[in-house]
Amino acid sequence: MSDRPENSSVAAGLPSTAPIERNSSGSILPKPDDFKALLFYLAGVALLSVMDATIKDVAGRYPTPEVGFMRNVSGLVVISVICAILRPGWPTRQMLFVNGIRSGLTAVLALTFFFSLAALPLAEAVALSFLSPTFLALFGAWLLKERLSPRIGVSLGVGFLGVLIIVSGQIGGRSYGPWALAGAVCAFASAVIYALSMVLLKSRARTDPIPLIVLVLHLGTTLILLVPALLVWKVPPPRDLLVFSATGLLGVGGHLFLANAFARSQAARLAPFEYTALIWAVGIGYAVFGEVPGWATILGAVFIVASAIIANRA
Repeated sequence: MSDRPENSSVAAGLPSTAPIERNSSGSILPKPDDFKALLFYLAGVALLSVMDATIKDVAGRYPTPEVGFMRNVSGLVVISVICAILRPGWPTRQMLFVNGIRSGLTAVLALTFFFSLAALPLAEAVALSFLSPTFLALFGAWLLKERLSPRIGVSLGVGFLGVLIIVSGQIGGRSYGPWALAGAVCAFASAVIYALSMVLLKSRARTDPIPLIVLVLHLGTTLILLVPALLVWKVPPPRDLLVFSATGLLGVGGHLFLANAFARSQAARLAPFEYTALIWAVGIGYAVFGEVPGWATILGAVFIVASAIIANRA
């Protein structure tokens, strides 16, 4: 979640709508690019899901600040190469200010979400992250003066119910570690922080080049996490260095696939397929980590996904 862009072409720095064709009866005809956009979107979600699982693999062996630092520094290397090729220009003072704030938020986001990945089954951490669309709408109304639909209140209530169901399955559950409840709180906090960061991104995405935004964000977050990481540093062997490097490649690759998808189709058409991340989380969690979701996780995830769908349609 910490690296998933908001389900909006504006957030991706791309046109907010795609052309729509209608037949004589007024129904919408599928555009030729829609299928390609769907493939790009599914590929992006898959890459980011594998990235989450990769981070979970190392999060149990290294301190969370070090994991967050290594994830961002590896992404910084990748996006620096991309910017060197694309040459998007230099950042403005206002861009540095806004993305400086976002860097602080992203540092906290990395610490909270990565801790939740270490403390919770993968499916639960991902399910709780789907609360972000509801908070995104709330922050958008507060900071950007966007219209707030009454459905947002319904979405918030449904989402909180899903959280309570998932957390209830952890209380007294023998299969959970001692940090499971703290992990759930961190996953919830990361959804709130992510939403606030995306609203700030919206405020600049229309004027600033997306590669430059990503570069400044990675640079700022890396600098913020440098000192906390050094305080708890554990020297990784070559194998884990390769794993950390993979998180950067997967994260940047996922963002590029999503950006290409948003360029070819409307965000509303693609948004429902974001929830394939939960399928990936359940599958990878079972195959790699031996995690079997309980009834509370499944039922709570249904409520949280429903709340996100309500928020996206508000």
